[in-house]
Amino acid sequence: MAMKAEFDLCVVVDDNEDILTAARFALRPLFREIILLSAPDLALATIGARSPDVILLDANFARGATNSAEGLELLDRLLSADASLAIVMITAHAGVNVAVEAMKRGAIDFVSKPWSNERLSAAVRNAASVRRSRTAAPLERRPATLSADDLPLIGSAPAMARVHSLVARAGPTDANVLILGENGTGKELVARALHRHSHRAASPMLTVDLGAVASELIDSELFGHVRGAFTDARADRVGRIQAADGATLFLDEIGNLPLHLQPKLLTALEQRRITPVGSNTPVPVDIRVIAATNMTSEMLRDPRHFRQDLLFRLNTVEIEIPPLRERREDVPTLIAYFLELYARRYARPLPKITPEAMAALIASDWPGNVRALRHAVERAVILSGDAPLASEDFALPPAAETRVLVGALRPAGTSELNLEKVERRLVEEALRKHGYNVSAAASELGLSRAALYRRMEKHGL
Repeated sequence: MAMKAEFDLCVVVDDNEDILTAARFALRPLFREIILLSAPDLALATIGARSPDVILLDANFARGATNSAEGLELLDRLLSADASLAIVMITAHAGVNVAVEAMKRGAIDFVSKPWSNERLSAAVRNAASVRRSRTAAPLERRPATLSADDLPLIGSAPAMARVHSLVARAGPTDANVLILGENGTGKELVARALHRHSHRAASPMLTVDLGAVASELIDSELFGHVRGAFTDARADRVGRIQAADGATLFLDEIGNLPLHLQPKLLTALEQRRITPVGSNTPVPVDIRVIAATNMTSEMLRDPRHFRQDLLFRLNTVEIEIPPLRERREDVPTLIAYFLELYARRYARPLPKITPEAMAALIASDWPGNVRALRHAVERAVILSGDAPLASEDFALPPAAETRVLVGALRPAGTSELNLEKVERRLVEEALRKHGYNVSAAASELGLSRAALYRRMEKHGL
């Protein structure tokens, strides 16, 4: 029985038919579908329509070309259309300068022709994992308007005011910054805001998602390697730290950096130079490091998880992003922004939202934070009709509905805090008020009919 493919789609763009065939045979165990394109003018339309997991992109197309200008231009155009794309550059004219330039412009990795199938598979699998981490939630076919570069850092709640202040003060410096926050709070948006405020803003911010890189590959990923450093190291490979020379390096999910590699990163940050795997020659680098993690401050300060000397080097400035449940006053502003964004994206009229739905959205704890809210709004816009959006259009968890019942609808002066008792009493009152008309009672409570029926069954009403 054939093994199930790990990923959906890979697009290979190369003018050499033999290379296209070799790539298809090498990568077919990883992908359910592989599209082969022999000309760059086919790439934009095809990739825009299909949104692949990985693009394997040739650096040269014109006969006799060796400067990689065509491939780099196409790389720029693809990432301008969708910054979340995962692109691996390929060329027969390998060189550190081309590799550095490709990764500075946003390529995930770089392989040389002729390649080993093991090296190609590892590079493509890593790129597909990065793409998956960038688009981890449902409904993730993003246009350029939804790229991390363009989404603003929205929020005026007191907790967010501190974030904005720290970004404004730390951004223009070269200080290393550590960003803490739960998944979905917007750590990459803060990193990009810091980069935009810096004197390095004219250069790209190079991102390494350490949560998407296999632990055994992190050393080579960060520091690079020289030919012969280990089995299958058949060519020199520039690391991400060297590729970020003169620019900003964003180390996402820094908590995933293995303990045995933490001293090596510390040395690189202190000495401003790195030594590729298998080399004895240090390479000077000029980088500004921004790191992020969803680990708590307590976990980071536990030496069993993280070296304290490295932590002190990374958190010259520490920015903690509050979860959405701690800045509920920002929810209406975020909803308004996302409603307009997705209405434009899907060419829909700007939807209205019922007061009950807004109350439920504000009341939700949003375990996935702003990312989860964004996808809930996107889903609601996609599935919306002519009627104003109601609570059920956002697929809210029951906990949010219960909080609306207790917080928003509890009569003033009531001291009862037991959730079950308050919920039963409010359901009973709503049913009596509307003569046991379930639709009217559900509307009064800000619930769907199905949600109200569940509560009636739970309380034996």
